[in-house]
Amino acid sequence: MFRDFHQNNWSPEIEHELQRLLQIAIAEDTDIIGDLTSHALISEQLHGSASIRSREDGVMAGIQAVAVILQAISPTLHWQPLIADGSPISAGDKIGQINGQLQSMLMAERLVLNLLGKLSGIATLTQKYVEAVAGTPAKIYDTRKTTLGWRRLEKYAVRCGGGRNHRTGLFDAVLIKDNHLAIGQSNSGHFTPAEAVIQTREFFRLHPNSFHFERLPEYSLEYPKDSLDYPKDSPEDSKDSPEDENQFVPFIPIIEIEVDTLEQLQEVLRVKPDIVLLDNMLLPQLIQAVEIRNRLAPDVELEASGGINLKTVGAVATTGVERISVGALTHSAIALDFGLDWE
Repeated sequence: MFRDFHQNNWSPEIEHELQRLLQIAIAEDTDIIGDLTSHALISEQLHGSASIRSREDGVMAGIQAVAVILQAISPTLHWQPLIADGSPISAGDKIGQINGQLQSMLMAERLVLNLLGKLSGIATLTQKYVEAVAGTPAKIYDTRKTTLGWRRLEKYAVRCGGGRNHRTGLFDAVLIKDNHLAIGQSNSGHFTPAEAVIQTREFFRLHPNSFHFERLPEYSLEYPKDSLDYPKDSPEDSKDSPEDENQFVPFIPIIEIEVDTLEQLQEVLRVKPDIVLLDNMLLPQLIQAVEIRNRLAPDVELEASGGINLKTVGAVATTGVERISVGALTHSAIALDFGLDWE
C-alpha cells in the first residue's frame, strides 16, 4: 500500500496556529489604542447583524476559522455559518452571519474578509488543477512554498479545493534533495541518490525513538486514523495504553528523494524509496521514467514537479505519475473577494 503524508483537515493544530497569527494581526490593526473611527462614531451599546457574502464564484475555505477570529476580538460576537468549507460558491451567495456589538464587528471585519479571501483563493485555484487532471491516476499536491506562519491554514485550503498535502514541514517526512546529496559525505565522496536512501533508512533503523511528536497540553499533535503514515507502534494503536498528554509518539517517516536524470532514477529505484521526485523533467522523460519505474520497482510512487501550470498539468498527468506537486497553489493564488453587508 502506498504511504501518504499527513493531511491537514481542520483540527486543534490549525486553530492553535490561527490563534498565534491573530495575536500579531490584531496588534498590527489596533496597536494599544483600538479602532479610532469606531470609537468616534459608534456607541459601545449598539448591537446588530451583518452578513458575509461572496463577490465572486469559487470554492469556500475558512468558514471554520471565522468563529476563532470573532472570539479573539470579543466574546459578544457570534458566527452562524450557512455553507461548509469545500462547497462551491457564486457571486452574491450569503455564506454566514455575524451578530453582536457593532464596534467589535467593525474591528473584526477586515481580519475575517482577508482570511476568507486568501484561503478561498487557494481552494479555488486548487480545484482548477484537480479538474485538469480528472480521469488520470495523478493527484495534485501542494508544497512548502507557503506564507510564513500560514502553512497549516493554506494546506487546509488546498484540501478544501480537492488537493492533497505534501509534507507539512521538515519534521514529518524525509525529502532528499540535490543539496543534501552535494553536501553530505559518503565513503566515496558526495552521496549518490541510492547511498542517501540507504543511509537514511539505516539511520532511522538505529534511532527508532529519537524523533517523535510531543503532545502539548494546549493542542494535540495526533495523526488522524486515515493517514497512511500513522505510526503502527504508537500508543493509539493499543487499547490498553493510557492517554497521557506528555507521552511521545515515535514514527517512521516517508522517504522521498529528488532526481534530475533517468540514470539517477534507475539507480535509486533499486533501493526502493517510498517516492521519487522527478524534478523539471520534460514530458518524454516523464513517460520514460514511468516505464522504468513500472519495470524495476512498481511499488515506488513517482512525483512530477517544477514549473507545472494549468496549461501543462493535464499532459503531465497522462504520463502515469501518481503525484504532481505545484507550488503555485499557495504562492500564486489570487484572493477571492468577500464583503460584509449590514442586515
